[in-house]
Amino acid sequence: MGYNPSMSVPATTRMSKTFDDRAEALSHFFARAAEAPRFIAFDDAVGCPLDQALAVVEWTEAAGILHDDDLVHAAWIRTDSAAAVVERREGEQRSFAYFGPRLDQPYADPGECELIYDGPGVRAYAFAERGHALAHFLRATQGTGAILALLGRRAPELRHVRRWLKELFNAPPAGEHRSTQLVAGWFATSGAGCLFLPAQAGEPYSYCEVGIDS
Repeated sequence: MGYNPSMSVPATTRMSKTFDDRAEALSHFFARAAEAPRFIAFDDAVGCPLDQALAVVEWTEAAGILHDDDLVHAAWIRTDSAAAVVERREGEQRSFAYFGPRLDQPYADPGECELIYDGPGVRAYAFAERGHALAHFLRATQGTGAILALLGRRAPELRHVRRWLKELFNAPPAGEHRSTQLVAGWFATSGAGCLFLPAQAGEPYSYCEVGIDS
C-alpha cells in the first residue's frame, strides 16, 4: 500500500493512499499537514459532506458574501443551506463574521455582535471575538456535519480552499471511488490534502493530496 501519483493538469501532482485503521489515517494526515492551516470535522464519525462545497463557494463569492482572502474558521454545508465563520482584516483590526440561513430561533440576534448582512435567505453578524462567533455557529448548526479550523496557527484561506477543492473533485484519478465525507483537510498555497471517511462500512479511509509540481 503506497502512494499512486498521477498527473491531473499541467504542473499539478496528485497522490492518494488508503488506510484500514483510523489512527493510522489521522496520523498520516497530521504528518502531511505539518503547519498548514487545516479543518477538523466536529464529529469525525459523521464528517462534513463536500458534495455541494464547490457550488456554495462559487455562489457566495459571486454574490459578494464571501471574499477570496477570507480565512475560514468553520463551515457547515447542506444541499439547501450553508453556514460559515470567516475572519476578515481591515488594517490592524480583525473581526469574525458568521454567515448562515435566516433562523427563527431566539439566538439569531446575539447581543455581542453587529448585523452586517441581511439578504434573501442569508443573515450575517460580525463578532469581535472568535469564540463568540464559533459559539453562535455551533448553536445555529448544532455542529453535526460541520468542520472547524483547529490545531493550527492560522485558518485556511478561502482562495486556497476553492482552488484545491476544484482540483480534488474536478479531476479525480481514473477508477477512484471514495466518500465525500471529510474528516480533516489542510489547505495551503502549494497544495492541499483531505482525509475522507470510508464510503461504506468495512471500507478504508481515503487520503488524497494535490499540489504544485516542483
